[in-house]
Amino acid sequence: MPHVSPWLVAGALTAAFLLLLIVETLRPLRRAREPKLRRLGRNLAVAGIAAATMELLQIPILLPVSRWAAAQDFGLLRMLPLHGTLRVVVAVVLLDYTLWFWHFANHRVPFLWRFHSVHHVDRDMDVSTGIRFHFGELGLSVFFRAAQVALIGADPPAVVLWQSLLFLSVLFHHSNTRLPPGLERVLVRILVTPRMHGIHHSNYRNETDSNWSSLLSAWDYLHRTARLNVPQDAVTIGVPAYDRPEAVRLGKILALPFVRREDDWRREDGKPAERPHPLESRTQLEA
Repeated sequence: MPHVSPWLVAGALTAAFLLLLIVETLRPLRRAREPKLRRLGRNLAVAGIAAATMELLQIPILLPVSRWAAAQDFGLLRMLPLHGTLRVVVAVVLLDYTLWFWHFANHRVPFLWRFHSVHHVDRDMDVSTGIRFHFGELGLSVFFRAAQVALIGADPPAVVLWQSLLFLSVLFHHSNTRLPPGLERVLVRILVTPRMHGIHHSNYRNETDSNWSSLLSAWDYLHRTARLNVPQDAVTIGVPAYDRPEAVRLGKILALPFVRREDDWRREDGKPAERPHPLESRTQLEA
């Protein structure tokens, strides 16, 4: 696999961010609850701190682990007769599948949820939400990804390709882009889409506890955690305990993992934290 300049990758990802920002402004999927520029500034600030943390840890940990696994002939893929492009493809698929378990854990393990909730308390969801992750969450994720890389035996080119595809996917499915329903019904069988991930950001817990895939949607179909039958006009983005604008200011969300908290899913309107949906239509995408 040929070497690709990191600057070229960074430029392509920045261009994708700006393109989706324009498209979602022209074709919004959900009505915004907060001014876009205010949220954009806040999310970029959170993302900048997280990116600096990620860079500090990724350079000395993630890629060296990949090189060590290659040098030591360590990992699952080195036990299989796979070569060239096929080996890269299998590595990307396995990296994406194992990331499903990390996302699942971020919702089910209270310590991890403290950090991941910073991503979910955003009161709207758009392309900037896709880069709004607490620096603590991304710092912890580096160690998980290092374990993924080592156990799978993914080569550095496969790791770089997977991370680039993952970042593009995260920008895409967090964007507030209204795709034609027919197109999205086709795409969602392969990739995570804006409507699918919008349900994951719902302020009802049983809806948030679904759609944990990050790139390929297959893992939610495999684990029977796909939920597509919630219309977007019925989805309110956020976490109930942080539904007021003053609860999601920059300083508060940066400190959120470290403060005492009670029930994040307690709703001020008195409604239950979950709402029922028919099981038989669970994987039928609602527009």
